[in-house]
Amino acid sequence: MHLSILCSVLLGALLVDGAPSSDEITYLPGLKKQPSFRQFSGYLNVPGGKHLHYWFVEAQKNPSSSPLVLWLNGGPGCSSLDGLLTEHGPFLIQPDGTTLEYNSYSWNLIANVLYLEAPAGVGFSYADNKDYKTNDTEVVASNNYLALKEFYRLFPEYSKNSLYITGESYGGVYVPSLALEVSQDSSINLKGIAVGNGLSSYESNDNSLVFFAYYHGILGSVLWKELQKLCCKEGTCQFYNNPDTECSLRVQEAMHDVYSTGLNIYNLYENCAGGAPGEIRDKGDHIAVHFPGFISPKLHVHFEKKLVLLSGMDKPVKLDPPCVNTTASSNFLNNPFVRNALHVSPEVNKWEVCSFDVYRTYGRVYETMADHYLKLLSTMKYRILVYNGDVDMACNFLGDEWFVDSLQQKVQRRPWLYTDGGQQQIGGFVKEFSNLTFLTIKGAGHMVPTDKPSSAFIVFSRFINNEPF
Repeated sequence: MHLSILCSVLLGALLVDGAPSSDEITYLPGLKKQPSFRQFSGYLNVPGGKHLHYWFVEAQKNPSSSPLVLWLNGGPGCSSLDGLLTEHGPFLIQPDGTTLEYNSYSWNLIANVLYLEAPAGVGFSYADNKDYKTNDTEVVASNNYLALKEFYRLFPEYSKNSLYITGESYGGVYVPSLALEVSQDSSINLKGIAVGNGLSSYESNDNSLVFFAYYHGILGSVLWKELQKLCCKEGTCQFYNNPDTECSLRVQEAMHDVYSTGLNIYNLYENCAGGAPGEIRDKGDHIAVHFPGFISPKLHVHFEKKLVLLSGMDKPVKLDPPCVNTTASSNFLNNPFVRNALHVSPEVNKWEVCSFDVYRTYGRVYETMADHYLKLLSTMKYRILVYNGDVDMACNFLGDEWFVDSLQQKVQRRPWLYTDGGQQQIGGFVKEFSNLTFLTIKGAGHMVPTDKPSSAFIVFSRFINNEPF
């Protein structure tokens, strides 16, 4: 009798604690003290021989009842481990490339966070056939959804927890697309999405960037007058894909001033790491390419032609975000002891923050995410947060605000406040709709948690806990 009870207890424990022990990180180099929470690293295998690497950190308190947050970095083709190690993970990489320090504003203080490297070819993720050509529909609507289902198979204890899908940058495409797919699956407890400095609409992004650049002192008054004369009619300016050749030439001149003069497009008021970058530089052992922000598909075609030519060169090509120093993260993640701790085989490709192969062949399907947002909002089931650092130029706040306004939801606009040293301070501005919130973070750039960690955590916490901003 006692034996049968013991067997039942053991079986129950196995059913509740389904996490794969082979994926658990038992010792992570770089930490002075190992964490009290559990973390896992391994692969979520999806059909077609694709293996998507994940790093999962459990909540520091009450993981069984805390929400599950999926995080996706953008690119397209950039690694979500960058979000973990430099933005809102439990520990942040230090400049020496070997040391990790605990993050006082880690998102796993209140949530279980799953960092997924997608699509295949990004970071430690790979495909058996090494074919990394993909597009918006395949990567978000199919493979990421299948990877999430595989995560639930490996970690069944989290299958009923509230799920939030989050991301930044080109995650503005990844996140709502994946959410729409997940919303069709009643077995997943999706509660909402959050997109930080996301690409929501090429048209809004391009049109607003010209205004942003002029009113931040980047464009001269002569060029501004010509832009208004050639591109604006009856009080409306169309800088995006304007059929007027003279207008398009002036827009290209404006884009050159933004992207190619050495400004930090991710944070206008920060210096450019490594000095003012050229678009393409020969580093001796490799060719470094800085992708020029989220330009319209029409202009992107010209940049893509350059990438095709570069891919035929003898030297390897590395795709780097402009003005961002990724050396520390690269050194850490390519350390053999770290890779072993993360259960990454020595045969898997070297980790790079962004994949040249993925970016070069990536197919952009959507020019706006409006339909995705409207479908999610129409269910009245999901909460949506769109937040922007207000000094980012890659995906500027004005473009995302225009995009949210275009969804024609009821709006109230006001400052949002936080307490600092016992005093109330303005963290930015917020527009609150029924199930949709647009919010700015004052003084932050593209990577909000890196620039303003305290403000970013306050915003994240209020969103996850469904508290007013």
